[in-house]
Amino acid sequence: MRQSARGQVDPFIVMDVMEAAARAEAEGRHIIHMEVGQPGTPAPAGAREALARSLSQPLGYTVALGLLRLRQGIAGLYRRWYGVDLDPARVVVTPGSSGAFILAFSALFDAGDRVAMGYPGYPSYRQILRAMSLEPVGIPTRPEDRYQPRPEALPDDAQGLILASPGNPSGTVLRLDELRALNEAARDKGMAVISDEIYHGLSYGDRCHSALEVTDDVFVINSFSKYFSMTGWRVGWMVVPETHLRTVERLAQNMFICPPHASQVAALAALDCIDEAEANLAVYARNRQLMLEGLPKAGFTRIAPPEGAFYIYADVSDLTGDSLAFAEEILAKAGVAVTPGLDFDPERGARTLRFSYARATADIAEGLRRLAEFMAAR
Repeated sequence: MRQSARGQVDPFIVMDVMEAAARAEAEGRHIIHMEVGQPGTPAPAGAREALARSLSQPLGYTVALGLLRLRQGIAGLYRRWYGVDLDPARVVVTPGSSGAFILAFSALFDAGDRVAMGYPGYPSYRQILRAMSLEPVGIPTRPEDRYQPRPEALPDDAQGLILASPGNPSGTVLRLDELRALNEAARDKGMAVISDEIYHGLSYGDRCHSALEVTDDVFVINSFSKYFSMTGWRVGWMVVPETHLRTVERLAQNMFICPPHASQVAALAALDCIDEAEANLAVYARNRQLMLEGLPKAGFTRIAPPEGAFYIYADVSDLTGDSLAFAEEILAKAGVAVTPGLDFDPERGARTLRFSYARATADIAEGLRRLAEFMAAR
């Protein structure tokens, strides 16, 4: 049977690393997971309890845009976190942030349109765009800019721009003035802006700023996956301009019918579990400090300043020109799974690695010990 050209997207390499790590574990090895951006903690207790209580009731279709109470709760989060008075009608609950990107790209762009993003960046941006017959345009970023794009670097011939703060894989954060400058530059070039804010809540200095603090003319995407430790529940959201709401609603009705009802019930309860989420953040903060101390001692000295999320992005060009082979060697000899930078930067990623510190502190400490031992023997 024939296959579409647009379906021939690149693999998500971190998933391949996960599979290799799983095979090693099946053979009886103990693997330290620093490859995947997944919290080692379960969903908040209140979320799990709310779902358990709901199981005696029908969990069927909801409206396409999501449960009204959940949309209201998310709007309340914007008041608390950013001081933004958000109309809940503009909140769209989605099947994970991935569903939000599909809806956003469908609502904003036509086949053949070009969408810009900073490299390094989340790889699925590129692959979803390609699968939708859109063209990703990379903006090479610099360590001195904290791996974030500069307004003057935006292309003139693109119809869209994806911003990410905190960034994946860098963990770096856009300041409020930087967000404003990038949005204004994109507007002047006629570019629609999509702001990926999935790691908000996970910051280690100043709070993260939402693009909604500088403009309403933006699509903002977030999720319960990271701060609320609900990756497997597949529930996210986006905030869209009122002018685009009906378009997004029609797309959501036809593409997804609705987000998972069970996950929406849990997500609504999770909004009241901030103490538990903040306790998890304290663990990530401890892990981050261990990484900042331990990685340079092991020989990984060129790292981006991780201001948010739970990643360290390291330039390993002094150690290898093949990050994929290097990651395979680390897994085989040290029992630590890490992600090659090829996922995040197709042009320069052969010289970088990403380390995640989302797991338990004991695992991070053991992983750093193994990395130091491996590098000393290399």
